Amino acid sequence: MKDQLFGKDLGELKEISANLGLPAYTARQLANWLYKKEINSIDEMSNLSKKTRELLSDKFVFGLISPSKVQISVDGTKKYLFPTFQNKFIETAMIPEEERKTVCVSTQVGCKMGCLFCMTGKQGFHGQLTACEIINQIRSIKEYGEVSNIVYMGMGEPFDNLDAVLKSLDILTSDWGYAMSPKRITVSSIGIIPSLLRFLKECEVHLAISLNTPFADERSKLMPIQTAYPIADVVHEIKSWDFGRQRRISFEYILFKGVNDSQLHVRELVKLLSGVRCRVNLIRFHAVPGSLLSSPDEDMMNGFRDQLNDKGITATIRASRGQDINAACGLLSTKEMI
Repeated sequence: MKDQLFGKDLGELKEISANLGLPAYTARQLANWLYKKEINSIDEMSNLSKKTRELLSDKFVFGLISPSKVQISVDGTKKYLFPTFQNKFIETAMIPEEERKTVCVSTQVGCKMGCLFCMTGKQGFHGQLTACEIINQIRSIKEYGEVSNIVYMGMGEPFDNLDAVLKSLDILTSDWGYAMSPKRITVSSIGIIPSLLRFLKECEVHLAISLNTPFADERSKLMPIQTAYPIADVVHEIKSWDFGRQRRISFEYILFKGVNDSQLHVRELVKLLSGVRCRVNLIRFHAVPGSLLSSPDEDMMNGFRDQLNDKGITATIRASRGQDINAACGLLSTKEMI
């Protein structure tokens, strides 16, 4: 199977050009065709000689992968099903709003982390995505030219596939790539500290941490990662980092009725996040098969939000989108296709 050109960074394109005996400037030409032009084949790279295109075609394919299925929600959210190079499947959500279109990309086939509330975790882990497969989820959807924001909040744990994630972010934000503003990209993680520190050093996109409860014993039941990387340690590292004014940190908090929605949780959250310039995104729990967890009603959601805001923690309730097609938070899964 030939390698893919799409998803290569500038350094790799320079190495490819050198190995094929091509001029050094060919790497920039390739990057321009791959990330700034809407083409689908090496043959369409019209400013390269026929011989150069033949050399490239002998060893590479362009590398785009079309979605095999799309579902459309009553609220306009779309869920795309993509095959992978491993003959597995991933799901990608496109969320339209009045002034923007956000794509929620996956980073793994399934997930290792086993969070109690997540359908992807119930699928188990089946493989890492390449940078090509991550960016392809943006490039190969119908709305590609209208995408304004990207969130790494789909299937998988981004910090468990950090090399490919950082490479994809480099391609998305570099001047030779898509030249997208880092302020329009957010990566969500459960908080793997070594990867967190590397992520903070090597890119400038926004960070979201899945928190869900400030109490260690509760969090370990909901999220096994708590045993290895306690949320208090994660927040300590974040407090030690200078985010500046342009980079945003947020915490995701799925509310579970009677589990993490009390005034005691509010007080402990305020204590935990004291000194962090952040936002808490409150998320409705979307029921998954076999789970006894449930979501509080709207009054409880609003009351929890208001208590946090009253105590100086900016909190908002994230709108649920695409629930009728299982595209909402925590519902992405292709278990039946594995």
